[in-house]
Amino acid sequence: MSSDRSKQPTPRRRILLRATVALLRYGAAILIQLAALWLSLSLRASFGNPFWFFFSIAVILTTWMLGRGPGWLAVVFSSATVLYFFVPPYRAWSLKWEDVPLFLTFILCQVATSWLIAWRKDTEEAIRRARDELEIRVEERTVELKNANEELLRRIAEQKRAEEALQAARTDLARVARITTVGELTTSIAHEVNQPLAAVVANADACVAWLRPDRPNLDEARNAAERAVEGATRASGVIKRIRSLIHKAPPERVPVQLNQIVMETMELVAGQAARNRVSLAADLAPGLPEVVGDRIQLQQVILNLMINGIEAMATVNSRARQLHAKSQVDASGQVKVSIEDNGVGISEESMKRLFEPFFTTREQGVGLGLAISRTIIESHGGRLWVESNRGRGTVVQFALQAANGASA
Repeated sequence: MSSDRSKQPTPRRRILLRATVALLRYGAAILIQLAALWLSLSLRASFGNPFWFFFSIAVILTTWMLGRGPGWLAVVFSSATVLYFFVPPYRAWSLKWEDVPLFLTFILCQVATSWLIAWRKDTEEAIRRARDELEIRVEERTVELKNANEELLRRIAEQKRAEEALQAARTDLARVARITTVGELTTSIAHEVNQPLAAVVANADACVAWLRPDRPNLDEARNAAERAVEGATRASGVIKRIRSLIHKAPPERVPVQLNQIVMETMELVAGQAARNRVSLAADLAPGLPEVVGDRIQLQQVILNLMINGIEAMATVNSRARQLHAKSQVDASGQVKVSIEDNGVGISEESMKRLFEPFFTTREQGVGLGLAISRTIIESHGGRLWVESNRGRGTVVQFALQAANGASA
């Protein structure tokens, strides 16, 4: 550190250095003018009086190479030299009136030449400095943009990781909600499974009974066996749907038929609907276009809406309780499913908070069903909304884009 400081010139040395450079520049200017004088005097005998040419070149060279100050010195020196050596009477400092215009013209030409050369040099120097500064700024800006781009890429990567983590959390939360819903349907599920199993046992006993006599009735035994197979298949289907609901798997987007999902879900809630004296009705549009989505998640949405509708009619005694499922293609070409109940409806205050997590109007509710349902539908590119009339019932609807992008 101390060695670097010792190499730096002191203020006095810097002054001496600048003075030395200035003396050299002005000395060089005088030498150039002396060279022009020598050439002019040497060629005077052969070409008459050629001072215009050499002294102009000397002023141009001096101003261009040595700067504005030496250039003005060259103008003064050349003017004095021309007056003394080349304007009659020679070698005298006097000037005749008839030579004044010519001498003034010479001086004006020298001044204009020196000024133009100095102006051009200053302009080029300013342009060079501006170019250098621009290059420096471009380099600095390039570095800033590179750093900003790297920071942006880093933030995008962090955001992507956060979105993936959020999606995983949403999937786990949706699975928890499905398990909770299945828990609420335990009695209904048990009924749905026990009924076909009881039919299997009864038909198996009948088959054995038809085969026991000495002359067995093979036709009746075959029919009983077939009915037993149908009952077992039905029970297996119920168990398969329950397992698919609680199975942990990443979302899968494939073409699905909403009408089929609605009918399967109605079979799952049929027992709970019967215990609550709720009749189920379906008005499903034939030839409904498929939608692209995750079958399990869409079934969870419909299951949540149906259970909410059944429980919304628990206190209704003045009219028949009915849950109506409807599917259609709306005017925009989207596939729309609506679940309508004729319960007590939802108040305006509750409507404002209906989709808030953990807000519920049910005594045993968790408050996640509608919030998760809306998240699922929106992740499928659709929308879910609620329409309710106090005391008349509620309609919950969602719409999804058809897989082929066209209406049926």
